[in-house]
Amino acid sequence: MEPLREVRDGYLITLNIGTPPQAVQMYMDTGSDLTWVPCGNLSFDCIDCYDFKNNNLKSSSTFSPLHSTSSFRASCASSFCVEIHSSDNAFDPCAIAGCSVGMLLKSTCLRPCPTFAYTYGEGGLVSGILTRDILKAQTRDVPRFSFGCVASTYHEPIGIAGFGRGLLSLPSQLGFVQKGFSHCFLPFKFVNNPNISSPLILGDSLLSGNLTNSLQFTPMLNTPMYPNSYYIGLESITIGTNVTATQVPLTLKQFDSQGNGGMLIDSGTTYTHLPDPLYSQILTSLQSTITYPRATETESRTGFELCYKVPCPNNNLTSLENDAMVMFPSITFHFLNNAALILPQGNSFYAMSAPSDGSVVKCLLFRNMEDGDYGPAGVFGSFQQQNVKVVYDLEKERIGFQAMDCVTEAVSHGLYQGS
Repeated sequence: MEPLREVRDGYLITLNIGTPPQAVQMYMDTGSDLTWVPCGNLSFDCIDCYDFKNNNLKSSSTFSPLHSTSSFRASCASSFCVEIHSSDNAFDPCAIAGCSVGMLLKSTCLRPCPTFAYTYGEGGLVSGILTRDILKAQTRDVPRFSFGCVASTYHEPIGIAGFGRGLLSLPSQLGFVQKGFSHCFLPFKFVNNPNISSPLILGDSLLSGNLTNSLQFTPMLNTPMYPNSYYIGLESITIGTNVTATQVPLTLKQFDSQGNGGMLIDSGTTYTHLPDPLYSQILTSLQSTITYPRATETESRTGFELCYKVPCPNNNLTSLENDAMVMFPSITFHFLNNAALILPQGNSFYAMSAPSDGSVVKCLLFRNMEDGDYGPAGVFGSFQQQNVKVVYDLEKERIGFQAMDCVTEAVSHGLYQGS
């Protein structure tokens, strides 16, 4: 079990790397493989990271290989180097490093792995060198852990722990890629709360006994274009008690001949993205059942397309959250294999600011998937996974869901430090 600390736009895991160990905080990301850390407080360059200078994570999110006696660069001949360069030819990285054909054939080239560039779906880019060092985890130690030592990034101010299915991922290097992991993300209101953490569990124990009986499982979809990502199929979406579900395009439950399509489940993307016309149909269905006045000014300012002014007596947001009279229609995702997930109430509409004048503005935190023709057709983001136990059963290639109170789950794992 590893604790995840919630911050504004994700969940942080702390890894202890090096000799002596350096504690480094980084985002937990199921949408990628590579684990990387910013190397050096002074030399790290983050382009277009407007809030990085004021980010209180900066001092705890960097790694210095010069201060680790066990750190060394990965060889160009290592399988991890071949993987980071996405090469079908194992000789490529060493050829780029300047090895002769004779050295390639004899496997005698000991040159370091060339500098890599790694991209993310929302436009992020990191560049660095592949490094090996000791990883000390609660479950086990990895003496030659492979990770990116990054000197320059675009839009990526904090390191990332990749939880994908590939060779480079953290579960893979910990030996859990054939087993699985699960998480239970705390609600957004616990952002930056130092007294409680979300539980992340790795290994066999999460799939044993009666723990899976209450879960609804949907199969993972495999695509040759993104073999290391977690894809699931979406059948339909139901709004409220409407017996007629909104049907989704075929692209959300199958891939085209180029491997595009499917729904990516991604803890590194904050909000769920749906393609048109499905996205517009969901907005229309919600508008037809919600009677609160629209907050068009907030919509223009935030970019969220459905915001409402909700009564909030005494400007008490806590009482509003517990008020059964102030409700929005439920939203149910129906995945393949009859797996249904009713989103917890706080996972759809969320208060955008503190209450004032007896009301508060709540917005639907979904986004339009504007570039769904290439890559995934939709994304199931971390905000919609709050107060949901999500289990990645990698052995049976399925993903399970169970709505639950993740605060209670955190307490049961000893992750609450309050009185």
